Amino acid sequence: MDFSGGAGGGGGATLSEMYQSARRLLLSARDGVARVERLASAPASSSYSASAPLVGAPDPAGAEAVRREVAQIQGLCAQMDRLWRSIPAKGQRDLWKRKVEQLSEEVDSLKETLDKHSLRQRKRILEAKERAELFERANGESSHVLQIFDDEAQAMQSARSSSRMLDEAFETGVAILHKYSDQRDRLKSAQRKALDVLNTVGLSNSVLKLIEKRHRVDKRIAYGGMIITVVLMVAFWRWTH
Repeated sequence: MDFSGGAGGGGGATLSEMYQSARRLLLSARDGVARVERLASAPASSSYSASAPLVGAPDPAGAEAVRREVAQIQGLCAQMDRLWRSIPAKGQRDLWKRKVEQLSEEVDSLKETLDKHSLRQRKRILEAKERAELFERANGESSHVLQIFDDEAQAMQSARSSSRMLDEAFETGVAILHKYSDQRDRLKSAQRKALDVLNTVGLSNSVLKLIEKRHRVDKRIAYGGMIITVVLMVAFWRWTH
């Protein structure tokens, strides 16, 4: 390529074309970055869910298009950097050097902005995912706590039922003991009457001893029944608790 013409030579015209193309791409890339950030910061009400707080609507296709434009600009800057060094005229060479360096700085700044946006977006997505997982885990733990409460309520209901059954068994045992006591009193009264009758009619001592022996047997039966009732009540209480 011939740069002998200086600012008006073919090199200058080629640099100018590349520079104009790079500037157009830079403007398009800036608009793309602004659009991507605007979409990311806008609330996405249509995709609202209780489990994942909104972080905006990401635009991966738009961000990728901007990255391609940035790469094209960087490629043009590399070509222009080689070309301006070949311009023989110092004044025009310095002019193109400043233009290319300024363009490179602008595209680097734009790339940094895009990288920061991508980092923020990834962080937002990660935070939303963590919040969703926390929400699901909280729901699971709440269900577990409710299950525990239900189990405790059932246990308390069972304990109340057991206590009621034990009270009924105790009352039944007390009633049985009262009956045994009444029977013992009646037996004693009957014994006294029988003794009176036997003494009156003059029955033998053997008959009296037989009656006393029967009385002792009945008393043992009564005491045995009371003991068995108490044992059964204690066993039932232990079984229910």
